[in-house]
Amino acid sequence: MKTEFGFTFENLKKQYQLALDGGYEFLTCTEYVLRKNNLGPSTVVNRVDIDFSCKKAERLLEIFTELGVKATFFVRLHAPEYNPFSFENYRILKAIRDEGHEIGYHSEIVDQEAIWDEPAEMCLTRDLYVLNSMLGIEVKGVASHGGTTGLNNLDFWKTRDASEFGLLYEAYDESPSFNLFNESFYLSDSEWTQWKCYQKGELVEEDRRSLSEHLADKHPLIYLLIHSDTYFGRHFYE
Repeated sequence: MKTEFGFTFENLKKQYQLALDGGYEFLTCTEYVLRKNNLGPSTVVNRVDIDFSCKKAERLLEIFTELGVKATFFVRLHAPEYNPFSFENYRILKAIRDEGHEIGYHSEIVDQEAIWDEPAEMCLTRDLYVLNSMLGIEVKGVASHGGTTGLNNLDFWKTRDASEFGLLYEAYDESPSFNLFNESFYLSDSEWTQWKCYQKGELVEEDRRSLSEHLADKHPLIYLLIHSDTYFGRHFYE
């Protein structure tokens, strides 16, 4: 099933509005953990990965503020594409924080261990300290970044638990306290020009429908992952 969805900010805003009109409540990842056993009948866990552009994340912030929805924004610390603590990006991240959104860490600790020859545990602990200190927050969750190194940053969590690092969750955590990917309808724009979805951890082949097109299916719990870099105002390369 294909869709004619165009990945503009305006179209994305319409997707969120239609979900709100359909009675869906938007939660951050931490709110999901805290309310997991007391969710409403129609819930979207709203996740944003900032892979390449804090500036585009600011446009998402404007949309979320206008619509009154909250999200978890996952931030990279070592991306070649952006410095989270540059003058402009730091301003944007503080604005995200001040609007009441959750900020999590988009971790690359397996990559760091391989490149720097430093233990992944040390890298994670240090990076959490940096992010917490710079933004005056307490990070509650991490999402492993899928880069192009050929390594899998999720592998670290095969033998470790988020609680060991003072965290509530990793975004694909299978522990009973989270396990969102396996207990939800997961929808992502991670293939850039098309959507993909999973039903309780199983890929739904050839289903490229957007969020609004899935609303008729009345999934009680949707795990929505979007990337700020995927969207544009007039054209893809802006």
